[in-house]
Amino acid sequence: MMIMVRAIVRPEKADDVLAALMDNGFPAVTKYSVAGRGKQRGIKIGEVTYDEIPKTMLMSVVNAADKDFVITTIMNAARSGTKGAFGDGKIFVSEVEDVYTISSGVNDTAAASEEAA
Repeated sequence: MMIMVRAIVRPEKADDVLAALMDNGFPAVTKYSVAGRGKQRGIKIGEVTYDEIPKTMLMSVVNAADKDFVITTIMNAARSGTKGAFGDGKIFVSEVEDVYTISSGVNDTAAASEEAA
């Protein structure tokens, strides 16, 4: 089974997360610039409230067996300081039903299942 891991992180931490994933053998990542707010409902500076804060979303599809390792790698690289801070981000995990390579038309999900067997 394949798992999609989506991590929303501080933009200044994105390169650290990408490097950590690469160093640990997970180079395949899609990177998006996004904006949003979490529990903190944005940030107020003086009289101005910024309710959409810039973030970076990193998306990767990995084998289910690697899920916990990838999540730990992302958390360690994305966390501010030793204890973390509000706004460090979130990680979302979901199952991937199928994966296809466009150029070859190969169903990569089936190939991964055959390798595991």
